[in-house]
Amino acid sequence: MHTRVLGTSGLKVSAIGLGCMGMSHAFGQPKPIPEMISLLHAAVERGVTFFDTAEVYGPFTNEELLGQALAPIKDKVVIATKFGFDLSGPDRRPGAAGLNSRPDHIRQAVEGSLKRLRIQTIDLLYQHRVDPNVPIEEVAGAVKELIQQGKVKHFGLSEAGAKTIRRAHAVQPVTALQSEYSIWWRRPEPEIIPTLQELGIGLVPYSPLGRGFLTGAMNAQTKLDDNDFRKNLPRFAPEAMQANQAMVDLLAAIGTRKGATPAQIALAWLLAQKPWIVPIPGTTKLARLEENLGAADLTLTPADLAEITQAASQIEIVGNRYPAQFEAMSEQ
Repeated sequence: MHTRVLGTSGLKVSAIGLGCMGMSHAFGQPKPIPEMISLLHAAVERGVTFFDTAEVYGPFTNEELLGQALAPIKDKVVIATKFGFDLSGPDRRPGAAGLNSRPDHIRQAVEGSLKRLRIQTIDLLYQHRVDPNVPIEEVAGAVKELIQQGKVKHFGLSEAGAKTIRRAHAVQPVTALQSEYSIWWRRPEPEIIPTLQELGIGLVPYSPLGRGFLTGAMNAQTKLDDNDFRKNLPRFAPEAMQANQAMVDLLAAIGTRKGATPAQIALAWLLAQKPWIVPIPGTTKLARLEENLGAADLTLTPADLAEITQAASQIEIVGNRYPAQFEAMSEQ
């Protein structure tokens, strides 16, 4: 597995990481823990060193899973987790109780994450969503103190806008921004990516495969479980999936020429954008894991990239990525 460095921070990780949310949260019933431990071990054996989780996934159970699985090799991997949701009420779904990035809550969240992950230091700690009620300088200052105490190594933001990134970075250097970015969600390109380039911050795209849609495994006839959060996303309404099939068809056509799958083309396209971009596709299946990792060895020529980018720009993606209340938490 190739490695990459997130910005100018010196944090070296595998070129493709593993998003672990779906093992415990959001995509139907949580998967059996022994199976997911085996999958996590398989990822390590195949060279993955970058694992992404959050306290809200479960909540808490995804961190516990990673803690159990990776404890024997914790010094050989980089674990990223996140704080920022208020999980104190009876309804602990993400966003149900709102955001909370007050410094005292950050410190409390970090103590819980350290215990569940069975580690002494969090390699990369993200603010999960920008909290409009807490100045980002206070958030960055709280994380700076945690870094000085040895409880955190690197500071990250998620779905933050350019101005917020700059304000945070001035207090505590930001190592990585985690935001949605893929061939069908290119919002970061005009302003965010140039800002990251200027400041020396890495980009960690989540949902680089469009929450599974860009793999080609879904279509307008796909029936999602009631507890699959995609069922409530406008982009996964049957009529939207039917319209958006054009993007999958494009990836499949390029893949046929390159001897690759649509997912591999989508990931290779992301990797080719900048050397400090590290996507974190999620999966619960070994075959999909191996397919995704294969993208790191796939070379897209400048002509390939120009063709993909030009053709994709002609496809109108139907449906918002989130319901309005969740979209409002992004890009502040």
